[in-house]
Amino acid sequence: MEELWENGDHENGTERFQGCRILFAVPLGKNGVNRGYYEILAWLRCGKPVLEGALAGFLIDADSELYTKAAARELAVAANQAGAALVGRPLVEGTASLDNYIIQAANMGTDRLGAYKKIAGILAEQLMEFQWNPRKEPHLLVLHASSHKTSNTLEVWNAVKEKIEDHVEIREVSLRNGTLEDCSGCPYQMCLHFGERGKCFYGGPIVESVYPGIQWADGILLLCPNYNDALSANLTAFINRLTALFRTTRFYDKALFAIIVSGYSGSDLIAGQLITALNMNKTFYLPGNFCIMETGNSPGSAMKRDGIGDRIQAFADTILETMRDGESRKER
Repeated sequence: MEELWENGDHENGTERFQGCRILFAVPLGKNGVNRGYYEILAWLRCGKPVLEGALAGFLIDADSELYTKAAARELAVAANQAGAALVGRPLVEGTASLDNYIIQAANMGTDRLGAYKKIAGILAEQLMEFQWNPRKEPHLLVLHASSHKTSNTLEVWNAVKEKIEDHVEIREVSLRNGTLEDCSGCPYQMCLHFGERGKCFYGGPIVESVYPGIQWADGILLLCPNYNDALSANLTAFINRLTALFRTTRFYDKALFAIIVSGYSGSDLIAGQLITALNMNKTFYLPGNFCIMETGNSPGSAMKRDGIGDRIQAFADTILETMRDGESRKER
């Protein structure tokens, strides 16, 4: 920690890690607790952009079968809120048995430890070589399942939209549809068969609107009200149904954004779910400060919070800085 704090203006953040590639390597032991790691976590949660401009990945292991993914999730949220971007699929984890590498080991013609080392090497190489490229004419797909009459989440989105719609082409898709079916776990070959055609066995709006929208988009933005400290059923179904398209398409070159509104608390839990599902598993690129998190426990209340205008502007700037070639916060 002395090395982390010895340089930089910590009242306003630091430029020490601007352009750096950072690999967090965290051994958790048997009980999932690493005291040195918690010092790092506290530093990341200081409320300052201490990792702004950095690109990060994670190597986490444990002497048990538990805790690696949970630690990665909280670390990813903290690093991202501190300004770090995350490469697609930024996590390599090793449980005590390394049984999570049985399939990869068979595919690679090696044992579990060999697969673990190879995949860690792939992550390090990706971390060093990855370059995010903004677009001259970026496309943004916005997905939601909210009511226009009462949704705080949609109200925040509309305020963000006003600030970016002249610079980004936007396509909105509502998943508020009773016919949206969740994934039922088709056999792998069947899922692959339909995925190769950009389809899914169950069809519906996912195939008709969402798959083409994702293929068109350079980034996606999810509007996420907090339901019982979890994503809504329709957004969860979207993520699950995305598997068919993912069989044949990777999303390393597509950015992920989110607007999260909680009635009371827990927005960080939703952010963690999005990161694990869409960044760690489905390979979407995660820009620094990928989401805005607000509280709204009655219709219209989110837009009445102190400082909401500044936070909306900052989030809109993040989208434009990430998506549009030549845009930056300083320029705006």
